[in-house]
Amino acid sequence: MLYVATIAGVICLLAWLYLLCARGGFWRVGRLGATRPPSANVPGTIAVVIPARDEAEVIGQTVGSLLAQTCAESLRIIVVDDQSCDGTADAVRKAASAAGHTPAVEVISGAPLPAGWTGKLWAVQQGVRRASELDAVFLLLTDADIRHSPDNIAALVAVAESGPYDLTSFMVRLHCEAFAERLLIPAFVFFFFMLYPPGWIKDRRQTTAGAAGGCMLVRPAALDKAGGIAAIRNEIIDDCALARAIKRTGGNVWLGLAPDTVSTRVYATFAEIERMISRTAFNQLGHSAFTLLGSLLGLTVTYLVPWLLILSGHITLIAVGVLCWLLMSLAYAPIVRYYGLGPQWALTLPASACFYMVATLHSAIKYWSGRGGEWRGRTQDRSAGA
Repeated sequence: MLYVATIAGVICLLAWLYLLCARGGFWRVGRLGATRPPSANVPGTIAVVIPARDEAEVIGQTVGSLLAQTCAESLRIIVVDDQSCDGTADAVRKAASAAGHTPAVEVISGAPLPAGWTGKLWAVQQGVRRASELDAVFLLLTDADIRHSPDNIAALVAVAESGPYDLTSFMVRLHCEAFAERLLIPAFVFFFFMLYPPGWIKDRRQTTAGAAGGCMLVRPAALDKAGGIAAIRNEIIDDCALARAIKRTGGNVWLGLAPDTVSTRVYATFAEIERMISRTAFNQLGHSAFTLLGSLLGLTVTYLVPWLLILSGHITLIAVGVLCWLLMSLAYAPIVRYYGLGPQWALTLPASACFYMVATLHSAIKYWSGRGGEWRGRTQDRSAGA
């Protein structure tokens, strides 16, 4: 038993040394802001596409923040109302009227969802189709719950022009006030960047591609070259799928952080966050039971072994466990600080990992039972036999 614990400790230690030193510096979030000051001049029309299904509670803030952009005169906003039942379209028109920019905002009534498409991407497809008539130099694909800082789009344009990049996206600041959010939201961002290191994403020599779907600026020509939205029409994790498609067809991709652009969607309880994770986690693993087992084992060794070693009572194993936990906390501390939390929260990553392991397992169970990808009354990710 001592031999097994020693091997596990060594593997855990090596894993954290690799993550800190050789994983593209993903944890150094202080370096992930916009690399250029916001553009003073936008080179043409930017078509903003917002898919919206029952988003009346939040979409008004989103539209208002877009109409308050420093480059607002260049924007044409297209909201695709995906058969909402809560007055989403009225909330959009009210926000546009309040901002005095009603002509800049258009609401499209979404058509029924065809087979083979996810709901969000079908709505995006309809918006992009309308945007193609505007001769836009960029498309901004954004969610209905994003409150954009005044220079957010100008900053994205500056980054896109500096690369040049064909897809630039910001991971916006997620809501993080309730206890469940403080424990799990920074961990979500940490795990995302670990899977998709921004340094590798922008490196043309690397195949890694990722994006944050809440705020993506895309060149229409690059989107067309990648096959358009239709090329990813059945994807649940649509942002990263789009990034892969664009990078695979020769495009350049960039991902960073936008601390002043925020999501207004609240996940105040553990149950709400669990539903958010389980909607996509097993899809991320390619619906493979083998990959699921490997992932759970890897998470156990990487995040839980330090706890077990500390509780072992063996002085050497305790020392290894403490060292692994300190390295883990060192890697996690920057994202904890980014979210304005005290340094003690950096020690909670093992607890967060436990939660994510359970949610990932639940994601697989939901998929196998025919309830995968549940969102807004739709099941969009299910096994063939379900």
